[in-house]
Amino acid sequence: MSVTYRKAGVNIEATDRWLARLKPVIRATQGPEVLPDRGQFASLVRLSHLRLRDPVLVSSTDGVGTKLTLATSAEDYVGIGIDAVAMNVNDVIVYGARPLFFLDYVAVGRVTPALLGGLVRGIAKGCKASGCALVGGETAEMPGVYKNGDYDVAGFCVGAVERRRVIDGAKVRAGDAVIGLASSGVHANGFSLVRKVFSSTELKRLKRTLLQPTRIYVKPILAAAARFPLTAITHITGGGLSRRLPSLTARRRHLTVRWVPGAWPVPPIFRRIQQAGSLSCDEMEATFNMGLGMVLACRPQAARSIIQTMQRWRIPAWVVGTIMEGEG
Repeated sequence: MSVTYRKAGVNIEATDRWLARLKPVIRATQGPEVLPDRGQFASLVRLSHLRLRDPVLVSSTDGVGTKLTLATSAEDYVGIGIDAVAMNVNDVIVYGARPLFFLDYVAVGRVTPALLGGLVRGIAKGCKASGCALVGGETAEMPGVYKNGDYDVAGFCVGAVERRRVIDGAKVRAGDAVIGLASSGVHANGFSLVRKVFSSTELKRLKRTLLQPTRIYVKPILAAAARFPLTAITHITGGGLSRRLPSLTARRRHLTVRWVPGAWPVPPIFRRIQQAGSLSCDEMEATFNMGLGMVLACRPQAARSIIQTMQRWRIPAWVVGTIMEGEG
């Protein structure tokens, strides 16, 4: 009996059929800057439409971590697709860069319509929310590595910003206000700990809250940066709140961030996690965003206007601290 690729567990034809059905979803994220790819595996994106005199490219790659496990049990693949985009575009926007295009990598034991269709639709939703074109990706069917039902997804994003407008923290100074932007929940960090402290029954009961997709901050921050001088931005992701806040002053070693616990409402899910695992406040703050998905520094006189801008985008925001002289 002859051996075929399909008998080995890889069905290229089925994957191609599903990707063909999803092409309208993918094309809906693309503008005139995306050129025809002539059926090749690389994508073409022009930069002239940006009208940048000295463009700087900003890139990011990230995955969704063990949130996948909970999403798989709930069969919520769309939310995971949004997360894959959000984790990357939120990293790009911290430099004030506009995300240009996004690519995904999906590895599976076996391609299924629910999995691939949900992921791609979620990725497309995330791209549209961030003004980012979905220009390609890779779907790897690897039955020898992944069991049926197992999968992983990662994303890759490239953005651009005028060099003189890069927000790199070099202009931060003492007295700057620190503004926190509300997260939509746990986002996509700390799920190994979440799964450790909750029973399977509790995870099932809390799945809607835990699987809330990561908030995308691109358009609100671009709107604020166009009107007000933002001096530093940090995405509260891996490392949690306490480990990410110091990056606001990483370029200014003589400055430090003074943040005020209680200056914003911490979503109840974090209290439930803390109580379920008898976790210390330090452990919580070093693992989770604690209700702040993005934090930025600005001149104090601009703080109120920036908060109002965020509210127009339906993102609650608060002054949560200040930049001060000192180290640590």
